[in-house]
Order: sequence, then structure tokens, then C-alpha cells
Amino acid sequence: MELKRSATLSLITVICAAYLINLIHPAFEQDLFLIRRAILSDGGLHGVGAGEWWRIFTVALVHGSIFHLGFNMYALMVLGNPLEMAFGKVRFLLVFAISLAAGSAASLFLNPSNQPSVGASGAIFGLFGALAIAGKRIGADVRSITVVIALNFALSFVLSGIDWHAHIGGLVGGAIAGNFLLKRPTGRW
Repeated sequence: MELKRSATLSLITVICAAYLINLIHPAFEQDLFLIRRAILSDGGLHGVGAGEWWRIFTVALVHGSIFHLGFNMYALMVLGNPLEMAFGKVRFLLVFAISLAAGSAASLFLNPSNQPSVGASGAIFGLFGALAIAGKRIGADVRSITVVIALNFALSFVLSGIDWHAHIGGLVGGAIAGNFLLKRPTGRW
């Protein structure tokens, strides 16, 4: 019997493993968090604006606390499993990556150049956007999804240190990616 690997579980495993590595080697975080351009503790200029483009994606591997990690991974599990079943592994991973990149782009564009960002929540909001598009497409009542998005977005203004720019960017990126990928014939991907 062949075991099918879940892309959602694989993402959760990689992100949690990166968190554990960061606990052992705290300097690891500085190599991964999202920042446009800043001089970091080693005295060198770092960030996406300094050519470190990988930070657009590695931001999802760094979380500010165990609670931050826990909330994001729970949301990834709850949203990821049904979206992976609906879209398939490759399309689901594309939605995740596009959402992450869109959230990072919004964060880089709208935040001060030396403000670091951490977490996978830009991608998580993108999954909310894709789920809303998919639900609307099949005629489901997406009001509950809209309420969850609104509540999570409102928390961005109540709790300090949350990069709401990444949330908006990820939400838009996920909705666009979800809409595009749902239009593609299933046999091609």
C-alpha cells in the first residue's frame, strides 16, 4: 500500500522544525526573517533590498513565540487539508507560495525598510482567500469565512506587533491564485 504524503503536513513539519532550530541557534532567525534593508548584529547590510531574496519565502519559517507558531500551524492544518483535497498538492502549494510572496511583497512595500517581519500568516490569509473563492465557486455560503477573515484582521489592530500589511497582501494573492488555478483544466497540473 502506498502512503500519500500530505503537503499540508509537510509544510507544518518543516515550519515547526525551523522553529526548533531557532530555539537552539537564535541567530538563525536573522538569516530568515523578512526585512527590506538593515544592518544586523553582524554589522553587515542585509535584507531583500541587499539581494537576500530568499527572505520573501523563509519568513514563514520564523515565528515570534510558541503561541504565534501554534496559531499559524493550527490555521494551516484547518485550511490546508481541505484546500489540498480541492486543489491537489501542486496547486495547493502554488497557492501557499503565491500567498506568501504576495504577503511578503506588501510587507516590504508598506513597512519601514528596517522593520523585520516573521511568520506564515501572510500565506495563511492567502489560504483564507483561496477558500473563499473556492467556496463561492461551488455555491457555498462563504459568510462564515468572511467573518473569520474580518476577526483575524481586526486582531491585527488590537494586538501589537502584527504585520497586517502581510495579511492583506497574502489574502489578495491567495484569492487571485485560487481564482486562476480553479480555471485551469484539471488534467494539466
